[in-house]
Amino acid sequence: FMRGERTAVSIARYYLDRIAKFESEIGAFLKVYEDKILYQAEQLDKKRAANQPLGKLAGIPIAIKDNILVKDEIATCASKFLTNYRAPYQATVIDLLLAEDALLIGKTNMDEFAMGSSTENSALQKTRNPWNLKCSPGGSSGGSAAAVAGRLCPL
Repeated sequence: FMRGERTAVSIARYYLDRIAKFESEIGAFLKVYEDKILYQAEQLDKKRAANQPLGKLAGIPIAIKDNILVKDEIATCASKFLTNYRAPYQATVIDLLLAEDALLIGKTNMDEFAMGSSTENSALQKTRNPWNLKCSPGGSSGGSAAAVAGRLCPL
C-alpha cells in the first residue's frame, strides 16, 4: 500500500474474501466489520491520493479481541451475558490504531471473559486451529491467533 502497488480497498477486499472462504471452518471472528473496513479503506485511498501523510499502519487490516471496546460496536467478551452490550466509548488502543491508519476488520473470539487458555470456553462458538481443525488455537486470544494463522488478517 505505502508504495502505491495496491489500494487499501483491494487489501481489505482480499482479507474479506479469505474470511468469507475460511471463517465457517475456523470460527475466529465473532463479528466482521465489512462495511466499516471498506469505508476506512476508501478514506485511506483518498488520503493517499491527496498526498497526505499516512500512518505507520496504513492499509493494514487488524482484528480486535472481543474484550477491547470499539465505540458503538457490540463487545461480548465471548459471553452470552453481553451479547447486547454496545460500547459507549472506545478503548485508547483503538484510537491509537486508527490514528496510524490501521483498518479494523472485526472482533475475534476468545475464552469467555478471557478465563481460559484454549478458546474452548467461549460461550458463543468454537474456534479451531486453521492448520489442524481438530486442534485448539490456544487462548484466551484464540480467535486472534486463528485469524492471523489462517491469514484472515495480518495482525
